[in-house]
Amino acid sequence: MNVQKQVLAVVMGGGRGTRLHPLTAERCKPAVPLAGKYRLVDIPISNCINSGINRVFVLTQFHTASLHRHIQNAYHFDPFGGGFVEILSAEQTEKTSDWYQGTADAVRRNLQHFRNFPHDYVLILSGDQLYRMDFAKIVAEHAASGADVTIAAIPFPESKVEGLGLMQVNDDLSIARFAEKPKDPAVIRSLVLGPALEARLQGPHDERHCLASMGIYVFNRAALADALAGNEKDFGKEIIPGLLGKKRLHAHIFEGYWEDIGTVRAFFDANLALAQPLPPFNFYDPAAPVYTLDRYLPASKLNKCEIDHVVIADGAIITNATLRHSVIGPRAFIGDGTRLTDVVMMGADDYESEEARRATAVPPIGVGKGCDIQGAILDKNARIGDGVRLNPAGKPDGPYAHGIIIRDGVLIVPKGAVIPAGTVV
Repeated sequence: MNVQKQVLAVVMGGGRGTRLHPLTAERCKPAVPLAGKYRLVDIPISNCINSGINRVFVLTQFHTASLHRHIQNAYHFDPFGGGFVEILSAEQTEKTSDWYQGTADAVRRNLQHFRNFPHDYVLILSGDQLYRMDFAKIVAEHAASGADVTIAAIPFPESKVEGLGLMQVNDDLSIARFAEKPKDPAVIRSLVLGPALEARLQGPHDERHCLASMGIYVFNRAALADALAGNEKDFGKEIIPGLLGKKRLHAHIFEGYWEDIGTVRAFFDANLALAQPLPPFNFYDPAAPVYTLDRYLPASKLNKCEIDHVVIADGAIITNATLRHSVIGPRAFIGDGTRLTDVVMMGADDYESEEARRATAVPPIGVGKGCDIQGAILDKNARIGDGVRLNPAGKPDGPYAHGIIIRDGVLIVPKGAVIPAGTVV
């Protein structure tokens, strides 16, 4: 199968990203920085490129400026391959003048753009998940099964499926039933895999498993047009369940690391997990690299530092600091005697000159001297003065001084925030 010529990929840029606020206060979800040097959108785009799929649309509508800049500067294809990564934002037409009303509505409104490119299949992806998948395999399985729609599904132990959309799958991988985030134990038990499918799983079998939808779909071109002929707004809640009994639905079982980064806590934990000696997601796989913007930065400079389980991006300047279990972004500046523990620091967009640092009345970009920060996300271009102490332990979620927010038990210094010297939270 020639996936390059037969498949169009569509990345859902998400809505307002309210569960990730304030990280999405000035950017859309796909543009949120990840793992020091990447953006969330780099994950699905890289999976596409590594799978031989080089025609990718990203559907967005909120705070798209930084995402536009990132994609335009990061993804360039030669003129002979026909590849592109194109952003399609909500636009006014003769038929409609409002925002996208959901994932299905967003795709429906852009079918006219997809028709300009020859294709047999449409691969629909989420823009806020961390995983590595060879999409050529799911597309090939879809074609071989004769299905109209294939849904990627990941097995979860029966005791850990709360909050997930589950599906009942027959031994031939045809889908028989959906249940949106069931809580009734009897309903969950009715959705566990049969013995034949359970035996196919690679992981431990000390507990029975259910299959959860990953929000990744392969549609035949005609099936997608039929499915979007109505006015349903969402794929997971309306379109997919509504196709039962009308279209052939097939499950593709994925066994690997997958994290839905939809909340502040999930984002925080997924980033810090990358600092482990053997992280659950491997950014160092030469066979499937993760692509991003090449910033042409110098190597990071560390002077007299104590570092334990830390990821540090290019261009950081760190002096006599103690860093433990943290992720440090590009151009990060960390002052003398500062201690960071369980911190995701996103770095800075630019360096400040010495003249600029001396001329401004606010602290320079970065973290000043003698600070102690724990359990926190420091968004880009934050200015944290000397002697600041930040720790969410024992404090309720909510707003605090100088724009600081605690959410999901994580302390967040928003993008560009100014935290005066001596601040204690």
